[in-house]
Amino acid sequence: MKLAHNSNSSRPVLIFWIVIGWLGFAVLPWYGIEEFWTLEWLVDGYPFDSDYAPGLLLLAQGEKLWLSPLVLPLLGALAAVSLPKAHPNYARILILAGGFGAAWLIAQGFGIGLRGWNFSWLESLFGQLGDRQFGMGYGAMLVATCFLFLFTQGIAARGAVNGDVFVVSSIGFVITVVTVFVFFPIAKLLIAAFVTEENTYSVAVFFSKFLSSRLWSLDCLSGGRCGAAWNSLFLAILVGFLTTALGLVFALVATRSNFRHKKLLRALTVLPIITPPFVIGLAIILLFGLSGTVTTAVADVLGVQPTRWVYGLPGILIAQLLAFTPIAFLVLIGVVEGVSPSMEEAAQTLRANRWQVFKTVSLPLMRPGLANAFLLGFIESMADFGNPLVLGGNFDVLSTEIFFAIVGAQYDQGRAAVLAIVLLGFTLSAFYAQRFWLGKKSYTTVSGKGDSGIHPTLPFGVMIPVYSIAFIWAAFTAVIYVMIFYGSFVELWGVNNTLTFKHYETAFSIRLVEDGIRWTGSAWNSFWTTIQISALAAPLTAAVGLVTAYLLTRQSFAGKNAFEFGTMLSFAIPGTVIGVSYILAFNVPPIEITGTGVILIISFVFRNMPVGVRAGIASMSQLDKSLDESSLTLGANSAATFRRVILPLLKPAILAALVYSFVRAMTAISAVIFLVSAEYDMATSYIIGRVENNDYGLAIAYSNTLILVMLTAIALLQLFVGKTDIGRRTERAK
Repeated sequence: MKLAHNSNSSRPVLIFWIVIGWLGFAVLPWYGIEEFWTLEWLVDGYPFDSDYAPGLLLLAQGEKLWLSPLVLPLLGALAAVSLPKAHPNYARILILAGGFGAAWLIAQGFGIGLRGWNFSWLESLFGQLGDRQFGMGYGAMLVATCFLFLFTQGIAARGAVNGDVFVVSSIGFVITVVTVFVFFPIAKLLIAAFVTEENTYSVAVFFSKFLSSRLWSLDCLSGGRCGAAWNSLFLAILVGFLTTALGLVFALVATRSNFRHKKLLRALTVLPIITPPFVIGLAIILLFGLSGTVTTAVADVLGVQPTRWVYGLPGILIAQLLAFTPIAFLVLIGVVEGVSPSMEEAAQTLRANRWQVFKTVSLPLMRPGLANAFLLGFIESMADFGNPLVLGGNFDVLSTEIFFAIVGAQYDQGRAAVLAIVLLGFTLSAFYAQRFWLGKKSYTTVSGKGDSGIHPTLPFGVMIPVYSIAFIWAAFTAVIYVMIFYGSFVELWGVNNTLTFKHYETAFSIRLVEDGIRWTGSAWNSFWTTIQISALAAPLTAAVGLVTAYLLTRQSFAGKNAFEFGTMLSFAIPGTVIGVSYILAFNVPPIEITGTGVILIISFVFRNMPVGVRAGIASMSQLDKSLDESSLTLGANSAATFRRVILPLLKPAILAALVYSFVRAMTAISAVIFLVSAEYDMATSYIIGRVENNDYGLAIAYSNTLILVMLTAIALLQLFVGKTDIGRRTERAK
């Protein structure tokens, strides 16, 4: 029955993708167009102008003849429609059609570019081409997608992953997009690590840069300066441990206490994540800098000379704890809520006190969340660019070293690539250390059985330090934001403290005219672009991340470890490197998207996707696989099971992925610097321009506006996603 069900359900899917392929080849523009977001091309020469013509029409006009072999797989796939899935030719036809079509599309895309042949040996073999082609457009993108899913359906028909089309297609899709938008651009950049000045390749050049004393020096042990590699490693370990501890503290207060103002506490804990990091750095300087409020007050009271102590490790550590603790909180709150109260009540029934229950039951079941929170904190610290740039002083870290290697006077892409390899080595080590710590133990707490228990309150010995730490850190965060809020209303921050609204007026003024509203403020263009790009990137990031988490936790397939590593790779590379690698990879055909809004969306999706992956893994580790098995036994396929059973139980993970991806797109700095254009300017690049011009008031006013927008968006997302309902009591027994 199950095989028959799968066979019947696979045919409409096959027909759908064949239709998509023909739509892309015969109807939509084959090559990329500037008006990607609009339909202006419909009235601007479509379909006969070669810039807008579909592939089939280009062939009919005698142009781009290298596209003609693509007709064969599109026609060949039609032969599989009439065959049952069990027929041996069904799988062969789809694998051949999808594989050949994709291979030819890649070969002609990389072989022919803006100046004809891309490789001299092709010109020697075939002679001058006399023609050229631009990057892929709507049509080529749909045809490529068609070939991918034809191929995965053929693989599934041969019995891969029990013949599950949804799972095999999902694996194929994630592998493809991660390869194209993560491995390919990073590989383009890393190759530069072996390139000599004569444009040849040499391993010696790589090792001469890799073994540099600026990277590995331990002079700090004798009072000097340590290399950037050791500084980054030490800082990342500190940040990983401390953000995980603080995130757990706030998660416990929010879920395991009778604290009345939990909503206010949640809002306060996520404030730093929705703030451009250099703004937090400026507030820290205003408080603790050489002329800072706190520094001068303490110096006056104690009668000592003010110092620049905040620049270097202390300042970066404080700023990163403020910025990255919310990440740990967002990951851990779903995990803490997911621990089964019935298991805790069972321990209490066996005469265990609340401390014993917390220590032996609750905390061990939180290990997946703790490990994932540490890993994210570690990687975030390694990849952070804004805070070290503002507060680094003489404390060199890998991310800023990469930045200066690329944009500084040296412009040494090879050194930047070597530094990126070192950084990747550290994050890869943390990844495997996390896996070793978790081991193969089961952390399942939510099964198909009803669970009407309630979580016990924290034991008194835990509650006191948890409350104390939460209160102190929340108060400190509040002080930081008071300074940020105040700074947007003063004439000249730190010099002339006269209150004024001029910064908001300059950025966001509007004027009513006869034909409507005119947005006259200087920040409106970047503001609306940022909202649009972030709103499009967030759901895509969450979708890809959670599907990937489902595959990693629920499916077994060859290359699973490499698959998981690939999904984390973009998160381990600094945004600076991501930005430069995207320019190198996507500035020429076959994917020519530099200067468009598409490249911004793609960079945000694959830069932030690991958060959705880790949050999904942490939450799915607590869902019993019997839930999936019951659904499959009742006749639902994997796609329906994922949509109707798994997703409703992942609301905390979905919310975490949506919130994080949206706000990180709104506040991203490092990659954005390289990818924005005159048409697609982002808020952070505008703010950095104001900071560089010492216009701190306007920069902070814009940041405050972004904070308000993101708080509103988070509230709407919480309302839309809702909470996970698994049948527990909501009131504590008296």
